[in-house]
Amino acid sequence: MANILYLVHRLPYPPNKGDKVRSFHLLKHLAARHQVFLGTFVDDPDDIQHIETVRQYCSKIHVAHLNPRTAKIRSLNGLLAGDPLTLRYYRDAGLQHWVNQVCASEKIDAAVVFCSAMAQYIDHLQRLPRVIDFVDVDSAKWTQYAPNHRWPMSWLYRREGKSLLNYERQIAAKAARSFFVTEAEAGLFNTLAPECSVRVGAICNGVDAGYFTPDSQLCMPYAADEIPVVFTGAMDYHPNIDAVTWFCSAVLPKLLERWPRLRFYIVGRSPTAEVMALAGAHITVTGTVPDVRPYLQHAAVVVAPLRIARGIQNKILEAMAMSRPVVASAECASAVDAIHDEELLTASTPEQYSAQIDRLLSTPDEAANIGRKARARVLARYSWEAHLSGIDQYLPATVNQGVL
Repeated sequence: MANILYLVHRLPYPPNKGDKVRSFHLLKHLAARHQVFLGTFVDDPDDIQHIETVRQYCSKIHVAHLNPRTAKIRSLNGLLAGDPLTLRYYRDAGLQHWVNQVCASEKIDAAVVFCSAMAQYIDHLQRLPRVIDFVDVDSAKWTQYAPNHRWPMSWLYRREGKSLLNYERQIAAKAARSFFVTEAEAGLFNTLAPECSVRVGAICNGVDAGYFTPDSQLCMPYAADEIPVVFTGAMDYHPNIDAVTWFCSAVLPKLLERWPRLRFYIVGRSPTAEVMALAGAHITVTGTVPDVRPYLQHAAVVVAPLRIARGIQNKILEAMAMSRPVVASAECASAVDAIHDEELLTASTPEQYSAQIDRLLSTPDEAANIGRKARARVLARYSWEAHLSGIDQYLPATVNQGVL
């Protein structure tokens, strides 16, 4: 058992969005084997109530409060300093002081960094062994945003992509191991940072198939006479916003011509004004729900039409675990180890989405069979414990004297 400093950019609980699902399961994995000292942020007031739950997994915890609006303004200082704006966004003097104090007093044996921006808190601790879970190549995400925006945002996104990649390369060069969510993401980083390739690997996302399990007793959230097609995800996240707005304008009208009782449900926390404006005669925006499982359980089809996709999407794994037929973008589906057209359906164009969804609605027996095969795939391939064990060999097994 070692003393592990775990730095996470967002409180890893509740596991109600992609990054928090992964960071929470990593916390559980570390806490079962080591003493964990957690430094993190709360950027949503609703998460404050969960701090005590997280504390149960930790020897010590420091939670810095982050206001997204003021953090965005503060991050612009990075333009003058030449820093990635992401680093300035997550920079907090109180958290830095706590990290310094813990490393000096608790003889920390190694650090696990979740999200590249959190590595700045140990940049000065040159001798501290570290493992970084980048999850995605965030710099590529910012670069990918640029063509979809006008100047000056297009310039800002390209600038962030370039400067963040420089930082990602620097911290990966210092790490014992850097992980990404898929082999494809790891491969992308290796092409961008070839000097780091010998210390780069993948830890795939998993799913709690005991929690996300088919249960017909879950309360029906839909009207009896409607055909629910469902999207789940945090609705203040740009790729999700882009996905649902595109689906509503490009795909939904085609489906309604054949299925006038169809209703598109956008299920997820913090919908922006742009997302709320989509609500109407055939579209429901739920906002935060206490439990996403009833919406998945009773969905006719689950869709993941993300056009800006990085890594594997938990929303897809969760729906598959609940035996739902899923139609996903080719970009998302490529990250999932599943037999396409048998366990997971793919589409790229509005016509392809319409055809795949029409196929599932027209043949409910086939849709159910695809759902059953999807769950079998999740059970066979996507265990959190099996994946996260890949980090263990890069962490000390016993308490050392600590190095700074």
